[in-house]
Amino acid sequence: MPSAASRPRSRLFLGAALAAIGFVVLGPLPAATASAIVSPSTSVRSAGDDELIPDRGARLGSVLDWAGDSVADQSDRLGSPSSLYEHDITLPMGDDSASYLAQFFQQTAAAGAAAIVTVNPAVPLDRIDGPTAEAFAEDLAAIARPEGAELLIRFAPDMNAPWVAWGQQPAAYRAAFGQVAAAMRDTLPSARMVWSPAAGTDYPFAAGRAAEGAIAEADTTGDGRLDSADDPYGPYAPDPTEVDWVGLSVFHDDTGGGPAVNTVPPDDELLTALTGGGRPDLDFYGRFAEEDAHPMLIETAAFFSPSAAGPSELEIKQAWWRQVLEAVDSGDLDRLAAVVWRDTTTTRGVVGESVIDWSISLDPAIRAAFLADAADSELTWGPVRAPSESDGDAPSAREGAVALGGVLGWLVVALVLAAVVALFVIAVLRRGRSGLAYTGPPNRDQRIDLLRGVAIVFVVINHIGLVSLFQDVTQEAVGVVSGAELFVLLSGAVLGLVYRPKLVSGGIGEVVLRTAGRSRKLYVTALVVVLLVFFVTRLPFVDGTTVTTFTDQGTGAAGSGAAGRVYDLYSGADRLLQYPVDPQAVIDVLLLRVGPWQFNVMGLYVVLLLISPLVLWALSRRWWAPVLAVSVGLYVVGMLTRQRLLPSQFEDSFPLLVWQLLFVVGLTAGFHRREILEWFRSRAGLVVLGVVVIAATLFMLFSWNNPYTVSPLDARLALMPDNVFRTFYEQGFLRTYLAPGRLLNVLVLVVALYALLSAYWRPVNAVVGWFFIPLGQATLYVFVMHVFFALIAANVPVLASGGVWIDTLANAVILALLWVMVRTRFLFRIVPR
Repeated sequence: MPSAASRPRSRLFLGAALAAIGFVVLGPLPAATASAIVSPSTSVRSAGDDELIPDRGARLGSVLDWAGDSVADQSDRLGSPSSLYEHDITLPMGDDSASYLAQFFQQTAAAGAAAIVTVNPAVPLDRIDGPTAEAFAEDLAAIARPEGAELLIRFAPDMNAPWVAWGQQPAAYRAAFGQVAAAMRDTLPSARMVWSPAAGTDYPFAAGRAAEGAIAEADTTGDGRLDSADDPYGPYAPDPTEVDWVGLSVFHDDTGGGPAVNTVPPDDELLTALTGGGRPDLDFYGRFAEEDAHPMLIETAAFFSPSAAGPSELEIKQAWWRQVLEAVDSGDLDRLAAVVWRDTTTTRGVVGESVIDWSISLDPAIRAAFLADAADSELTWGPVRAPSESDGDAPSAREGAVALGGVLGWLVVALVLAAVVALFVIAVLRRGRSGLAYTGPPNRDQRIDLLRGVAIVFVVINHIGLVSLFQDVTQEAVGVVSGAELFVLLSGAVLGLVYRPKLVSGGIGEVVLRTAGRSRKLYVTALVVVLLVFFVTRLPFVDGTTVTTFTDQGTGAAGSGAAGRVYDLYSGADRLLQYPVDPQAVIDVLLLRVGPWQFNVMGLYVVLLLISPLVLWALSRRWWAPVLAVSVGLYVVGMLTRQRLLPSQFEDSFPLLVWQLLFVVGLTAGFHRREILEWFRSRAGLVVLGVVVIAATLFMLFSWNNPYTVSPLDARLALMPDNVFRTFYEQGFLRTYLAPGRLLNVLVLVVALYALLSAYWRPVNAVVGWFFIPLGQATLYVFVMHVFFALIAANVPVLASGGVWIDTLANAVILALLWVMVRTRFLFRIVPR
């Protein structure tokens, strides 16, 4: 679940976090020391020269996580700012993107750095005509700062790869590039057009599948196939007169889109990627930089995941940057003018949302080693022009949202805590005689239904992926919790609640038959959805990338640079269309190894249903303590070993050994609901409940300090430095392996919300019960149908570049349609509820 990319926002104790500030601030290498190690490039060329090309060597550029990092922060780490900074933008440019881009230009102008604007088409390439390109150029010219300063326009990079929507469409790409180049020269003459494919060493890449009409264009050998013998660059190259710079994406990453793996790069990996290793058509540098006399940049980094075994972070990254420094210093690549490093950490949802650290400046030890090696090289950084004082200080990473710090921030904290304490005290004092308390039907707990409705709405909003006001609430704003954790926990609770009386009346046999039957039905449903999505997305007029691929992103919203790698979730599924059908493709479907990322938790639920009779039987024997002990033990084993039990896709994002704990805890709580509620009514229970409620509130307040902001209208607390928040989040709140902080947050949040509904049911039910309860009583139905709404939303052109308000309206329409479908029981006979 992407998470897309997982998006951080958490906090256990405000006091503990603030107490750590001194240590964290003192931890990084002081700026003065960094300046002593590397002298930044500060020469500013006279007007008329290309100020971005250094006198010798190459300039260092950076891609930052613009939602949580800034030019000023990186400058403090390195001693001087990078010479260039890169930022992504869509074409057409939406209001949100324009706002974030304006902040980016403020930061680069204030530092004297140059801007690289990576333009990602949000519409098909054949729709980028003259007027569209001119409108985009005018929008960009109105924002670009300083006025008249050179900037690089990196249009639709990686166009020779299948992991971008505009990939492997040679003729359409060249035409669109020409339109944008012409518009830039007419409207923004200071812009320099960059043609930047992906390194073609593995072309056409594992997931390669050019559009039918594009195969002939890309088939340079004339054999009717697109394979490794074809030229990876030539078919996509624009007219040289339209190109000012050339670029190449060259990353050391041996995962191939699969599970995280740490490897030390071979000695000649970078040089081979640049010059072809003896194969002329792979010699990108010789063909397009040297022969066409264009300056060249490379975008690069080395893959390291702390969740994977193998070589250390320093071994991997140092081996790679030393290859970069050697390329800069060798003199053989004198047109290599810029090295743009992805100085970020990201999360990869498809391979378990494991943390991937591409950075060279975030870790003090890595930074010190890089600075030491770079000190003797011709890779330089620092201002390329005089800093623009008129733009003022660079905005913080939080700018674009409402950030409440200082006295106002602490006032919000105090008011929230006071309100929670008041509600709790009133509920305790009036217990047993309040007209507001829960009075639902005896045969069904509507409090759980309402909570399940909230959980499924969180899932739908986050999976649709539109930048809307709804996401301001659903993206970990009630604590460091996503809809997935709530969905699994509450599913277990319902199962325990429903099957306890059946176990008593019919015995374990009836329970086994019922759960096995439901598991079978859900499995068949999963297969149908996987295949239906596969065939629908093969229609030429349907863009299926939203559900058939997952993009590896940073944690920012519209303003955050994408990590730039996309994973094909249906890799190899095309073999289903061959005759005879490849048996391995059938096996992949049956094992749920392929499918939409929005749907992969269904596989987990199928397996958990199969094992639930054993847990229910043990609970009926009053073995709840051994059951929980075994479950916790399996969780610890899974968290420490990262062991996969099954080859299914869900194991990447919801490892069975870990996520079973939430389900078993929910199952146990639902089975013993009456006893648990009775205990919480005791004096000791009320004390514990009070602690739980306060803990849930503190978690929520901590999550409000998250530097990640969803939309320009998002409101956040700013009571701790961003790096302090990140440290706490990465140490205790990562999602895939349910770090202890997140696990605790999920449990206390559900208990606190259940207590709130118990005490104040009538007003809450009157306001939102009519909406959430029906959805909560049909969560599996909503979960199945939301996959198709995600696909529909991805194919509505206005949503590709719409602003916050358009996306908010779209989310509201989708939720309303789902509610109406539930109320009218649409397809209830076919889709499980």
